[in-house]
Amino acid sequence: MTTTNLQLGLEILYSREQIANRIRELGAQISSDLNGEKVVLIGVLKGAAIFLSDLARAIDVDANFDFVAVSSYGQGQRSSGAVKLIKDLDESIEGKNVLIVEDILDSGLTLSYLRKMFLQHRPKTLRIVALLDKPSRRIEKIDADYVGFSIPNLFVIGYGMDYAQRYRNLPDICLMPPEHPE
Repeated sequence: MTTTNLQLGLEILYSREQIANRIRELGAQISSDLNGEKVVLIGVLKGAAIFLSDLARAIDVDANFDFVAVSSYGQGQRSSGAVKLIKDLDESIEGKNVLIVEDILDSGLTLSYLRKMFLQHRPKTLRIVALLDKPSRRIEKIDADYVGFSIPNLFVIGYGMDYAQRYRNLPDICLMPPEHPE
């Protein structure tokens, strides 16, 4: 944890190499659990887009993609507490193996909302994969079936995660400095 993102001087929590290795492990476990069956990967936009792309290449079964967009954050570092659906699924998930792909499981509000909504569509299976899990921040009781890394209550950016729509393109997961740049 003593390295920095050279471009911005940010402290790196997980390097691109650590992330890639963990995603390969997750992909192998998910592939094994699917036992050759097809899966629909549902990415939660915008944060999970990069994770979904890398995870899809690490899964060895036929996979379709779909995306939803929800919002529980404004422009700051704290959840508003209300989940708003911005973009729904394009295709039916009825009778299909579904894997919700999320960048970070924090309060649990978003994933609880999505899980309840998707279960109404009667998928064959519904599982959740989160790159990061912050169990100390959980408000809603929900766990991911697959977790990349568990982290303490830190605000992170990079690898799809943002602060006010910035820093998503950083290749590492970095700590947001307390005196965040405006």
